[in-house]
Amino acid sequence: MNEIMLLDVVAVLEDVPQHGLLCVEVGTVVELWKDGVFEVEFSDTSGRVYAFAALRADQLLKVNFSTINRREKATGEQPEE
Repeated sequence: MNEIMLLDVVAVLEDVPQHGLLCVEVGTVVELWKDGVFEVEFSDTSGRVYAFAALRADQLLKVNFSTINRREKATGEQPEE
């Protein structure tokens, strides 16, 4: 169920200095490589790509937005802007 798939949104669990990435930066899986390696694209709020990185599954956390949406519906909370 938490298996990382193509186009999933993921967060980096550790700094990846060779790509200029810091822990918790968020990207999108754009390619599935062999042996549990994923090509992840990182872009800014304007949609400009600032990094591509081939990362192992143990370096990534799949981001699940449904958990956030369920809490908002249950409590009536609105996300902060």
